[in-house]
Amino acid sequence: MNLHRPVMLDEAVAGLAVRDAGIYVDGTFGRGGHSAAILERLGAQGHLHALDQDPQAVAHARERFGDEPRLTIHHRNFAELAQAAAAIGVAGQIDGVLMDLGVSSPQLDDAGRGFSFSKDGPLDMRMNPQAGESAADWLARAEEAEIADVIWRYGDERNSRRIARRIVETRAAAPLTTTAQLANLIAGVPGPRSHHIHPATRSFQAIRIHVNRELDVLAEGLQQAVSVLKPGGRLVVIAFHSLEDRIVKRYLRDSARSETPTLKLHGKQFPTREEASANPRARSAVLRIAERLP
Repeated sequence: MNLHRPVMLDEAVAGLAVRDAGIYVDGTFGRGGHSAAILERLGAQGHLHALDQDPQAVAHARERFGDEPRLTIHHRNFAELAQAAAAIGVAGQIDGVLMDLGVSSPQLDDAGRGFSFSKDGPLDMRMNPQAGESAADWLARAEEAEIADVIWRYGDERNSRRIARRIVETRAAAPLTTTAQLANLIAGVPGPRSHHIHPATRSFQAIRIHVNRELDVLAEGLQQAVSVLKPGGRLVVIAFHSLEDRIVKRYLRDSARSETPTLKLHGKQFPTREEASANPRARSAVLRIAERLP
């Protein structure tokens, strides 16, 4: 069984200020760590709606919480939250929304998902393998300039142009279909690189973000989360890299400073030194809390 440690668990649940009879949303169920902690604090009249676009996460939720009457699982991306809330009649009645933006450990550890190059597997990278275009399909058709732009913009990879050129040259002879092929290709491209991480790390991150439209989906999800909250309801977001956190920070700040503010900010938090030491995934996490104004 894959071990997944939910990041900043206590801080996230405390930020939601869970009420016994409240209605809450876990926008990224993952493997259910945050959901389980929310359910522990909910009373018999409370309810939790858990969303995830990953079919494996949904299957896990149904297996783990299938007999829990206070939880409803939705196979949806959190960018569809407003639609989901309207369909079940809870729009504007939700007491708290949690969005944990990290890739879960089981996703990274499953070679078949193609998120990581630590084990060879199909070059997929989709959060929902049932929808959209895989990384392999995108790399097979994208123009060299587009590939370079994605790797630079989302990965801050200084070698982006050389990597894009090598991808286009290589695919002319044979398609790139596995994570090992792509990682080895990138590792063989000359140019500046960090000595602290694998040469393919930044490119894999960038391609994953692009394939899943992660930053666009995040911007949509933030707007929808605020729209479904009741006055006094809390929004808690955990981001893991600067591109995500910048979007979260600006959206919350602008919503709090507009002429008709919709949010009150409750600051940001970082993982404790102990958590960062015990769980390397937590080291880059930033948690932000906001409250819906009347």
